[in-house]
Amino acid sequence: MKTTGIPDENIIFFDLDSKDYNKLQEPEQLEQLIDSIPSTRGIKYLFIDEVQNIKGFETILNGFRSTNEWSIFITGSNSYLLSGELMTKLTGRYIEFEMFPLSFEEYEDIKKFYGKEISPDRQEELQNYILEGGFPRTIQLESLAAKRRYVQNVIDEIYEKDIRRRLKIRNKSTFETVQKYIINNFGATTSLKSLKKAIEQTGTPISEATIARYIKALLDAKILYECPRFDMKSKKSLSGEKKYYLADTIFYFVQNTDNRINFGPVLENIIYIYAKSHDYSVSVGRIGKLECDFILRNNEMRYSYVQVAYTIALSKETEDREYTPLESIKDNYPKYVATVDSLLQYRNGIEHINIVDFMRNGRDF
Repeated sequence: MKTTGIPDENIIFFDLDSKDYNKLQEPEQLEQLIDSIPSTRGIKYLFIDEVQNIKGFETILNGFRSTNEWSIFITGSNSYLLSGELMTKLTGRYIEFEMFPLSFEEYEDIKKFYGKEISPDRQEELQNYILEGGFPRTIQLESLAAKRRYVQNVIDEIYEKDIRRRLKIRNKSTFETVQKYIINNFGATTSLKSLKKAIEQTGTPISEATIARYIKALLDAKILYECPRFDMKSKKSLSGEKKYYLADTIFYFVQNTDNRINFGPVLENIIYIYAKSHDYSVSVGRIGKLECDFILRNNEMRYSYVQVAYTIALSKETEDREYTPLESIKDNYPKYVATVDSLLQYRNGIEHINIVDFMRNGRDF
């Protein structure tokens, strides 16, 4: 903003978690704080972090915004800020930005910024990204154990601040059983009925309604993302069965002791989050008995189709398994097979891409 000529005195920032402001709890206190800002010429740009610490902040900010003297930016960790509740209270014009963990390209850029070593072996660097995750803070930590302790603390804080207090969850162990089961089975097609059956096999009685409530909490808190299934012949969404992906693959490794990578769901997860961070709508496509890993749609209603696999170099059968669903789609939208292969195949106009190179270049599908 400063580079566009906005004077320093017109840019104001409050971190409501900081020592100076963490005692502010009432909307009247926020109003007094903003009123104390000295008058300046032109629009004032107000940035408030952790705004959810003040109950009823919306009314105060709506009042200041209506004067046309302020451009207000609010950020926070609470899932309330990304829920429908906020939309009903922030009247008038506003734009919402959803922040994702670091993409692979950003992960390497921040490693360079902090002077961290980047492996010349692209598959090794991809593995580092998978195991370490995309939280910027983890890049500054040296050991994998320290990175995971930090992320576990993030998960615990999300539960306390974003989930338990809002939903008044009484049985934390049951919630954690549901959370761990879904995290451990990310990328698998599932339904409430199948989830109920699987969780009850662990000795935890639970209703489908409770599972749905807990999943909604995990979605609101941005631990999980929901990927619906779409029948490409009937052009209708398939109710019931869905896939769930993680906001960051490190969520899985935090809850499991070994570092073995199941590349099938992990690479799907990476492509899913990459596509979401590039503002695509994402669904799983069913084509008769075949399945396309992802149908992507951008803001211009342009489609693309993606199959994800670790490699197609093992056999002709492996190659056919990934190409056949795309070849059965009879339109001219772009189609991709995404793998970690160095040698790329060309077949029937379908582009074979190396996942690492594609993400490093920040390409769109």
